[in-house]
Amino acid sequence: MAPANVDPDVVSDSSSSSDPLDTTNDEGWEDVEQDEEPITVVSLFDDKTFPDASSMLTYCRDSQNFDIWKLRQDLGLDFLGLIKLVNYVRSEVSAGNAHPTVSSKSVFDDDKYLKPVLEDDALLYSLDDVFLDDEAANSAPASEVDQLREQLATLQSQFAAYRDQVQSAMLDRLDVQEGNPESSSTARTTSRQGPADKDNTEEFDKDYFKSYSYNSIHESMIKDRVRTDAYRDFIYDHKDLFKDRVVLDVGCGTGILSMFCAKAGAKLVIAVDNSDIIDKAREHVYTNNLQDTVKCLRGKIEEVQLPVEKVDIIVSEWMGYCLLYESMLDSVLYARDRYLAPDGLMVPSHASLRIAPLADSEFKASHIDFWRDVYGFDMTPMLERAHEEVIVRVMDKNELATESVPFLELDLHNTKVADLTFTKPFAAKWKGGFKVLEGFVVWFDIIFATDRKQNVDAGMTATEAKKSGLVAFSTGPATEATHWQQGIFLIENPGKAEEFTEGDSIAGEITYLKKKGQERSLDIEISWSKASEKGRSKKQMWVLD
Repeated sequence: MAPANVDPDVVSDSSSSSDPLDTTNDEGWEDVEQDEEPITVVSLFDDKTFPDASSMLTYCRDSQNFDIWKLRQDLGLDFLGLIKLVNYVRSEVSAGNAHPTVSSKSVFDDDKYLKPVLEDDALLYSLDDVFLDDEAANSAPASEVDQLREQLATLQSQFAAYRDQVQSAMLDRLDVQEGNPESSSTARTTSRQGPADKDNTEEFDKDYFKSYSYNSIHESMIKDRVRTDAYRDFIYDHKDLFKDRVVLDVGCGTGILSMFCAKAGAKLVIAVDNSDIIDKAREHVYTNNLQDTVKCLRGKIEEVQLPVEKVDIIVSEWMGYCLLYESMLDSVLYARDRYLAPDGLMVPSHASLRIAPLADSEFKASHIDFWRDVYGFDMTPMLERAHEEVIVRVMDKNELATESVPFLELDLHNTKVADLTFTKPFAAKWKGGFKVLEGFVVWFDIIFATDRKQNVDAGMTATEAKKSGLVAFSTGPATEATHWQQGIFLIENPGKAEEFTEGDSIAGEITYLKKKGQERSLDIEISWSKASEKGRSKKQMWVLD
């Protein structure tokens, strides 16, 4: 998520060159927009076309007695009311009713009229120009224009998202006609990287946000009962924390957490996401009649302009595999530093990473040794990079040779981005019944505190937190499986040095590093040895991408 005020009418000099709507240096785009398919506004009542919305609506006022300026004032229409009015009139005229009734707001106050009747209706994203243009509104009293300006200012963020959506759809259509398979909406992603890293980082970000546009990933997350129930239970069981509060949902996805907060009594919920799923979130909000509380904004949290200065609560489901894969926590911490009130609450509030050795496992036999004899054939070349990648699977808790130990604890109210790249020690006592160290298993626990000053002991497990009355969950192998599963780090060619006996202490360090140009991926290095043989430690690097 990264910087740009999403006001569509103001584009800075520094960003204009990357604006897909800026055709100054692009002859191809100039040809498409100016020569082949100029944008025109179609009349509400006939087939006449106009070069702008103001002249079309003036025509409708003079020839059809349809005065949108007066209707807006008399009926008290907000921006969405105007959208519904336009689509209602187009729908009625299309059905043969040349004089649709507009005497009452209730006639067209149905969410079905949020759906455009006319494909690529330029009027819908030109309405702001109509009411911000004094000349076009010269038939309205000055006081009305002032009121419109004030009301439009409060709706600016919502309108920007809607306009961006309409423009994106029109650009995508042009792209298809020009043979360009890339979506214009994804092409708008910007970066704060230097020139050397910009292209790779933008491409990686584009793929990342595109991956969250598909139903399957959101289905797996919502169906993860451990995850979704924990958020729901915390929000619904602590409605006193949310009542009349302003909440920011970073990376809102389908909007499920935002709707939980709205149902819990929040005064305003601002739902932000940079993938196409934000369109579905917006539909979900309207379908469930929560549009007066939940406002959906498309963009990176570092770029969008919120309609408020501060929020009381930040809620986000930011966790990735091995906790920090995808680096979404960076954006959540940005949101905290920029928008959270001094006494505001992070939901969830605490996270911890845990590690345990894997020994004498069936997993190694099925994942590695399998290739040594496949229907009688030696297929060991398949193992060339098998030990370089983190494997995400559900592990058997009975194959862990020690109790798990924490190696990173985060209090989300105080954590810094720099804390997310680290080298941390760990040490554990070897249990009986295990011999050969074959790898390591990593997972995380999440805790929801009700107050930023609430005492959460360092290293506290989710189970311990629940016993103390807190909402919490674990992604470890001893609890119900989650969609995060566990990260498995298999050691290449375990040998004599990896043999332990009961009571031995195994100690080491684990390092998390972000990949340059692919900051959402991780390089993870683990070193280990018997505590009594520190000078003979071994280490290995794995990739999580």
